[in-house]
Amino acid sequence: MIFETWWLLALPLIFGLGWMAARFDARQLMSEQGALPRSYFKGLNFLLNEQPDQAIDAFIEVVRLDPETTELHFALGALFRRRGETERAIRVHQNLASRQDLPDAEREHALYELGQDFLRAGLLDRAEESLRRLMSGPYAAPAKHVLLELYEVEKEWKKAIDAARELQPLEQKDYSVQIAQFCCELAQDALQRKQPDDAIGWLQQAARENPANVRAPMLLGDVAMAAGDAQGALGHWLGIEKQDATYLPLVADRVVKAYRQLGDDGRALEWLRGLLKTNLAAELLDSAYRAELEQHGAHAAAVLMREQLRRQPSLQALTKYFEAQAAEVAQASVAVTANAADVADGEPAGCAHDVEHEQEVSAIRDLLQHRTRNLARYTCRECGFRARLFYWQCPGCNRWETYAPRRSEALG
Repeated sequence: MIFETWWLLALPLIFGLGWMAARFDARQLMSEQGALPRSYFKGLNFLLNEQPDQAIDAFIEVVRLDPETTELHFALGALFRRRGETERAIRVHQNLASRQDLPDAEREHALYELGQDFLRAGLLDRAEESLRRLMSGPYAAPAKHVLLELYEVEKEWKKAIDAARELQPLEQKDYSVQIAQFCCELAQDALQRKQPDDAIGWLQQAARENPANVRAPMLLGDVAMAAGDAQGALGHWLGIEKQDATYLPLVADRVVKAYRQLGDDGRALEWLRGLLKTNLAAELLDSAYRAELEQHGAHAAAVLMREQLRRQPSLQALTKYFEAQAAEVAQASVAVTANAADVADGEPAGCAHDVEHEQEVSAIRDLLQHRTRNLARYTCRECGFRARLFYWQCPGCNRWETYAPRRSEALG
């Protein structure tokens, strides 16, 4: 490589230019910092130290000194909304949205924030009005997402379906699970209005939207049962096993009722006994226990629960076993009391012992019932919200199909 002497002259020039550029950037930074009020940095410091009240006071002072600082207006509005001061948040964002000198992008941002303020304040109509002005542009997707949440709160399921369909291409996300659930909600509304044909139409659409949806065949079974078609209802409910067998416990009592209407109680009990040998046993204990008790009495129910304890020990099975024992002892006590009334010489031998045994069994039953009353609960996979009832939409995080159809049994 040939060394050129002019390189020696170029090197000091390059270093000199770099030094001048650094000095220029430093001066510019110093001037920008000098232009910002001290309250701005105080507000940032309060935010970093998780002191939102003091941060708000500092930012209000900055806004008073420099009303043109739109970024601080947005920060202030967000802080107000987070604290629940929706009226102040609305006032801040309305002032921004009404400014004529504001660029279009920032005005759309203000409208989006305003829509969220109205939603938080419960002013749903005004929230929809603000968000509807953002159906195109950079805030179209987030605005439609908030609108979808709003329609779910208002139970405007048709509008929710339209919003979900519009969001799919914008977010590149599959909303088939939600759309199918919206259809099921519309079907339930139709059933309450005594319009079974409309309900069937919505449920068929739900199945098309999401073939894995289990709620649709459950409701189709309800429609058939209401029409007196127990066999058709069984076809829908028992078919759930092919989709997802873990949901069978949700229709177990319905299946028993349908078989009973057909005069085939034994078939229902046989179906339940078979499922007790699977991993669904914990969820079916209540249904199997009730069916056995109603058909064959307390002794048979106790035998069934004893077999289940040997197969899959659990607190729930033990509780049901002692419930059956208590019922059996109570029946025996009634019989003894009836016989004692026929004995002229007073209390027969062994009667006091039977009363004592009944009290012991009842005490154990009550203790176990109290211990297990709050153990078996459904748990949301997303937020961990626990509930005694099964929900298709979590009351905690409002997401759909996040509850597994299995309840947890904690031993601690």
